[in-house]
Amino acid sequence: MAQILDGAGKLGWVLLKSVLRFVFMFLNNCVAIPSYCIYLLLLQPLRIWDRSAFWHIEGIMFKWLLAMVSSWGWIAGYTVTEWGDDVRPISEEEAMVIVNHQSTGDVCTLMMCLQDKGTVVRKMMWLMDHVFKYTNFGLVSLIHGDFFIRQGKAHRDKQLVYLKDHLDKYYHSRDRKWIVLFPEGGFLRKRRETSQLFAKKHSLPHLTHVTLPRLGAVHVILKTLSAQQENGSVGGDAGTPNQTANKRKGLQWVIDVTIAYPKARPMDIQTWIFGYRPPTVTHVHYRMYPIKEVPEEAEPLTDWLYQRFVEKEELLAHFYDTGSFPPVNGQKEAVSRQMTLDPVWLCAIQSLAFVSGYVWYSVLQYLYCCLF
Repeated sequence: MAQILDGAGKLGWVLLKSVLRFVFMFLNNCVAIPSYCIYLLLLQPLRIWDRSAFWHIEGIMFKWLLAMVSSWGWIAGYTVTEWGDDVRPISEEEAMVIVNHQSTGDVCTLMMCLQDKGTVVRKMMWLMDHVFKYTNFGLVSLIHGDFFIRQGKAHRDKQLVYLKDHLDKYYHSRDRKWIVLFPEGGFLRKRRETSQLFAKKHSLPHLTHVTLPRLGAVHVILKTLSAQQENGSVGGDAGTPNQTANKRKGLQWVIDVTIAYPKARPMDIQTWIFGYRPPTVTHVHYRMYPIKEVPEEAEPLTDWLYQRFVEKEELLAHFYDTGSFPPVNGQKEAVSRQMTLDPVWLCAIQSLAFVSGYVWYSVLQYLYCCLF
């Protein structure tokens, strides 16, 4: 009887905590996202007068919003340990970031672990499935200039044309530095069987922890953003030439990011919201490749990209067997780094969001009373 009561008490506490977390995050979204939109609406004259200053301010607020999402996991004890190359020294250089994709929690994990990488979060562009456009964060991503890609053979060719146009129009004009994408084109659990059948048919490696990546978006990004392609101006928001395009070095790096969850149990967005899983450490491995090592032509690029995911398979297999990633070249043993966030800073931006929400609510209420 005592065990039943104890179990019921623990379940009740988990449910109460989940409800309180959901209420907090709902209110957090209700104040933070509208405040972000209103601030940018009021700053539209600055966008006309000094576009770079406008997008600099937008980037700062965008980073704050992503930090709020990070704080949801942080306060539940969901932390990140980093392995492999240290990417902070290249945070101001242009890079394409390719990531394995297991669940919706992958995006939240990246939002957290990139917070301490200089201006990366402010100046990054995301490639996400089009369904994210209809989430609570969809409007923010649209304003920021992220690209929503529609999956499936029926849309593939058109989407790649749209992607190139999007990069030409927004990447340079908004001073983006890192572009993040998931080349597998979907979650592991949904694509694994299809990928394995494709691999068997074409005598390709059999992968279990990742799937074979798709080439399309990676090829377009390399062709569009590499230095060799920067011969002319890139269109800006208003269709004016971007005078700084020729001064940019173009992509300098490809950063291969591998996300591993303990016991191969991916963490989804529901877990981040409700916090019902015990404190968990997510492991993120980085490997950097200079852009000169990456082929641009389709066939050799396909082989190169497949090899990266074969390496991801080996990394994840090693992690699931040993609990750690293997050491990088030149090291005798793997060295990990605990990624940390400043709780004072998180509290400050959360407080700013709620204060802003209250101010804008009061202003709009006053205007409504004056008009009606």
